[in-house]
Amino acid sequence: MTRAKARFLALLLPFGMAACSTSGSYPSLAVRDVERVGGSGTPAADEAPAVPALPPASADLVTKLKGLVNVAEAADRQFQTNRTAAQRAVAAAGSEGSDSWSAASVALAKLESSRSSGMGALAELDLLYAEARSTAPLDESPSATAIGGARSQVAALLDAQDKVIAELSTRLKA
Repeated sequence: MTRAKARFLALLLPFGMAACSTSGSYPSLAVRDVERVGGSGTPAADEAPAVPALPPASADLVTKLKGLVNVAEAADRQFQTNRTAAQRAVAAAGSEGSDSWSAASVALAKLESSRSSGMGALAELDLLYAEARSTAPLDESPSATAIGGARSQVAALLDAQDKVIAELSTRLKA
């Protein structure tokens, strides 16, 4: 019995599909008035929007940046003071495990710790820079430019310190 129903439905299917089609003409696919674009894609010369000037970096920010650079410079002065002692200790270091080698290791650790304030200042500058870039992602943002300059100064000090530490560490391990 279900086969009979299936045959009957199969016979009715073409008639049902024919009933869905329209016997009239189809709508035109031509561009309608609403779809037409008027004018050109370039703005007229006198209609160009003026780019507003960005405000300068705030006085609070400039003061904070100077303070962070001063902290890094003070850490560099301490580093340079400890550098001489570390260089002498590494030059006098004996074999690994000896007293002179241990003294050189301690002097090198003191040299590394003397730069921690500078690293803290750089970390703070990195946070300020990331915040300035996220709020005003323009390359010419005065705040980001000022922070970037301070970051460059502090990073240069720390890079020089890294080279000294790497050289002394290499000589101590040799």
